[in-house]
Amino acid sequence: METADIVVIGAGAVGLAVAETLSRTRPRASLIVIERQDSFGREASSRNSEVVHAGIYYPNGTLKARLCVRGKEMLYSFLAEHEIPHRRVGKLIVASTQEEIGLLEELAAQARKNGVTDLEMLSPARIAELEPNIKAEAALYSPSTGILDTHAYMKTLAALAEKRGALFAYGAEVTGIEKSGDRYTVRVRDADGEELHISAEAVVNCAGLASDAVAAMAGIDIDRADYRLHLSKGEYFSIQGLPRWALSHLVYPVPGTTWLGIHTVIDLQGQIKLGPNAFFTDTVDYTVDPAHAEEFFKAAVRYLPFLKRESLVPDMAGLRAKLQKPGERFRDFVIVNESERGLPGFINCVGIESPGLTSSLAIAEYVAEIL
Repeated sequence: METADIVVIGAGAVGLAVAETLSRTRPRASLIVIERQDSFGREASSRNSEVVHAGIYYPNGTLKARLCVRGKEMLYSFLAEHEIPHRRVGKLIVASTQEEIGLLEELAAQARKNGVTDLEMLSPARIAELEPNIKAEAALYSPSTGILDTHAYMKTLAALAEKRGALFAYGAEVTGIEKSGDRYTVRVRDADGEELHISAEAVVNCAGLASDAVAAMAGIDIDRADYRLHLSKGEYFSIQGLPRWALSHLVYPVPGTTWLGIHTVIDLQGQIKLGPNAFFTDTVDYTVDPAHAEEFFKAAVRYLPFLKRESLVPDMAGLRAKLQKPGERFRDFVIVNESERGLPGFINCVGIESPGLTSSLAIAEYVAEIL
C-alpha cells in the first residue's frame, strides 16, 4: 500500500491549483494527484472560453463572487510572474434594446457589491469608438476581464507542484474511498487495470465532472446532501472569413436567468468564435450539432450586424458540472471539509463550473485554509 499525507483527486485547473498551493504551503507534506485521463486538464478545463472573469454576475457573499474577485487578482499576478500568455482585452456587456439598459444598471450595482469597482457604462458613441463593428444601445465595460493560455497555466501549476515533490498518477481512476481510523484508503485502478491502495491523512476531491461520484464513494448520500451534478453542454462555432482582431474586446449580451448567453470568444491569436449555448445532457459527447448554427446566428446578429449565417462553422464543445437542476437559477460552489459528516480531512469541491478557472487559485487558497 502506498502512503501519502494528502491525495488530490483530479488534475484539472482546480486540482492543479490545489496541488501547487499545498506543495508550497505545506512543503513537508507528501502529495499524490490522481487523474483518470492520460494527462492534466483533458475535460472541462480545456473545453471552455478561457476567460478571466471580473466577478460581475454572482450574488453578493457567495463563494462564486468572493473567489472570483480574489482569484482574478491572484491569477493575473501568477500569469505575469510565470510569463504565461494572457491579455486584458476587456469585455462589453451590451444592451440591444432600451429595455435592457435597466438590466445593465442592475448588473453594475450587483458587481459593485462584489467589489468590482472598475466598470463603466458606455453610450453608443463611446461604444463605436471601442468597437465600431457592433450594435448596442448601451454597454457595461469591464476593463479587467481578460483571456489566457489555459494549457500553459495548467502546465506551470503541474510543473511547480512536481518540482516540490508532488507525484502525479495519470490514467488512474479512483474506484473507492474508505475511512480507516484517522486515515483514508483510496482505491485506484491504473491504466493496466491493476488496483492500488493509497493511505492518506487527507483527501481533496477536485474531480470535476465526477466530483459527485467521488463524494458518494466516501459514503456521502449525494441526493440528501444535494451534491448530484447535472451535465450542461456548451457548443462553440467559429466565424469563417473574419480577420484576426476584427473585435478587440469580448462582447457579451445581457445575461439570462440561468446562463450568460451566446457571446464572442477571442483567443490570444485574435481568432473569434461564438459560444457557448447551454443545454442539459445525460451523455459525455463533445460533438457540435451543425443545426444549432441558426440559434447562434439569431442570438449574435443582434449585436454583430455583420454576421452571416453561412459563416458559422462547428468548432468545439465542452461540459459543465452544474449543481443547479434544469430551471433552477443559481447554485454556489460547494467547497467544504466534511468533518460534520464524520469525514474530517475530506474536502469536497463539487459543482466547480464557471468561474472555476478564474477562481482556481483562490479556491486552492480556501482549501488550504479549511484542510
